[in-house]
Amino acid sequence: MKALVRTGRVLAAVAVMGWLAGCAELSPPQPWEKGNLAKPEMTMGSDPLDQGFTQHIYSSKENASGGYGVGGGGCGCN
Repeated sequence: MKALVRTGRVLAAVAVMGWLAGCAELSPPQPWEKGNLAKPEMTMGSDPLDQGFTQHIYSSKENASGGYGVGGGGCGCN
């Protein structure tokens, strides 16, 4: 019974520590952090080959020119 209580206390302590660690205040990037965010590897589409492959998949699925961007689908009912 003591082992069960001890395990429960340890689990509760770990849960509280995890909860407190998640309470960090989210703030916008500071000026000295913006240089890191401007690097090419931080962009969503930094790989042209991957972008072309994704565009091919979307255009194949939609059966239309392009696959994302301006509205409209492959059914011709803009």
